[in-house]
Amino acid sequence: MKQLCMSMALLALVAACGTKKKENQILTLPTTLEEAVSNDLRTPANIARDKYRHPLETLNFFGLQAEMTVVEIWPSSGWYSEILAPYLAGKGKYILADTPSDPKGYTTPRLEWMSKNPEIAARTTITKFLPPDITDIAPEGTADLVLTFRNIHNWQGDKAQKAAFASFFKALKPGGVLGIVEHRAKKNNDPKSGYVLESEVIRYAVGAGFKLEAKSEINANPKDTKNYPEGVWTLPPRLRLGDKDKQKYLDIGESDRMTLKFVKPIK
Repeated sequence: MKQLCMSMALLALVAACGTKKKENQILTLPTTLEEAVSNDLRTPANIARDKYRHPLETLNFFGLQAEMTVVEIWPSSGWYSEILAPYLAGKGKYILADTPSDPKGYTTPRLEWMSKNPEIAARTTITKFLPPDITDIAPEGTADLVLTFRNIHNWQGDKAQKAAFASFFKALKPGGVLGIVEHRAKKNNDPKSGYVLESEVIRYAVGAGFKLEAKSEINANPKDTKNYPEGVWTLPPRLRLGDKDKQKYLDIGESDRMTLKFVKPIK
């Protein structure tokens, strides 16, 4: 497996701003998950979305602990990174399984956040993930927890899905947990809409060898009718229709989401 290393872009950003830190400034890391969710390092705009994403309840449901090795799949702008990276920087290990390239700039806010927090960035490991071809997210059997938030619809095609779940299974220790949050389809599996059938997610996970341990309605939203002109991206935070019916979609809120906990069996 290729040696794990920080991405060059992240290193450049960290180096650019590391000298701006005050010499006598001491980094205080959160010691509890509650502190991690409420930490001052988080971006205010991200905190405002806690009412939709329920990070404390979600991460508790998945069993996150400070000493774990955790892989987050495709963190994008870093919404959960701002919670996970500080929390795991003390006793655990945080691995970002990132896209090999990002032409649309989705990762830019996360890289900027990391550049402002070089001590945390230095304790973060970057790997690459793009199924079905690039799937070595962590050394085999070393992760306690693999997390993926609203990504499964991106891996279109049976081959990519199977490779993705096989990668998660390989990275986890026996007894390790795969935590999934995904936009939940009503009747049809239509990844182009951003919504995926819960039964399909379960099928791929079980097919890879996982056991479904629990479901939660933490991130459910009964207001979400799932029939919008621009799919799930019609809703906040994207609001792809701009000002058209904006208040209507703000009143609905973010999407209805499945929250699933799988376990890699102990043989």
